[in-house]
Amino acid sequence: MISLKQFKYFIEIVEAGSYSRAAEKLYIAQSALSRQIKELEDELQTPLLTRDARQFELTPAGQLFFERGKRILEDIDDTLVQARHVGKGAQGVIRLQHSSSVILTPRISNALARALEVHAGVTLDVSMLPSENQTLEIEEGRADIGLVRLPTLRRHPHIQVQDIGSEKLMVAVPQHSPLAALENVDLAQLSEYAFISIPHKDRGGLSYLVANLCLELGFFPKPARALSRKSSQLNLIAAGLGIAIVPECMQLTAPPGVRFITLSHGRLLTTVGMATRREADPLVTAFATTLLAGLDAIQT
Repeated sequence: MISLKQFKYFIEIVEAGSYSRAAEKLYIAQSALSRQIKELEDELQTPLLTRDARQFELTPAGQLFFERGKRILEDIDDTLVQARHVGKGAQGVIRLQHSSSVILTPRISNALARALEVHAGVTLDVSMLPSENQTLEIEEGRADIGLVRLPTLRRHPHIQVQDIGSEKLMVAVPQHSPLAALENVDLAQLSEYAFISIPHKDRGGLSYLVANLCLELGFFPKPARALSRKSSQLNLIAAGLGIAIVPECMQLTAPPGVRFITLSHGRLLTTVGMATRREADPLVTAFATTLLAGLDAIQT
């Protein structure tokens, strides 16, 4: 039988880049480490490493075993953390992710607070990740709930996304831009301006939506010399490096020097979705249901 110790030893060797460094880090003899890897390969009936006196290389089977094995150990670590929480009286940890353009506004934060009150044993682990990555993380079991900026391009068989609200799109501009003097601007007027954010070829989300809106009017966003799809784009705008079309909520985190102009008379909207697994853990399902109810009750 393959042991968790062998998983750990193999991954440590690959990450350390040598048997000797791995042995030092693991505080075991190099010969014992080599023996464990030989037993692992014998059990799998395939070589994982090709090695000589100085170095080694991963075989295709070894590359697969490294990637999957590392994921298995991470899942075990998460399980141990959750088990400790349960042992201390908690019901579990729920991992919630949000994109950089889905700010934890008072509406979202208050709904989360209400959900935590209802589910008193839950601990919430909040992190930030692009919308497209969130759905993959949830699909592969590394996250539980995602707050994503629609649309997302990739479809995963076990993921469902529910709309939780829309908001106006606005133009964020430097305070000294000619646009800053306007109360409203039409999208077509921006064709000659440099955009801080343009779409990634493999991602959906806000920049993808904006690019498609521009294409409908016959132009593609002209890229600025400095690009960002993260919240740092507002700092680049403040420095005068370009403009961006952003959701209204971004005003909450804007640095001085950025002006927000209503876009196309407030007719252009962007939607936020909540992503979960279709058949999630009962605790995640219950928490997500309470969160949705709280968001419905708090309409901006």
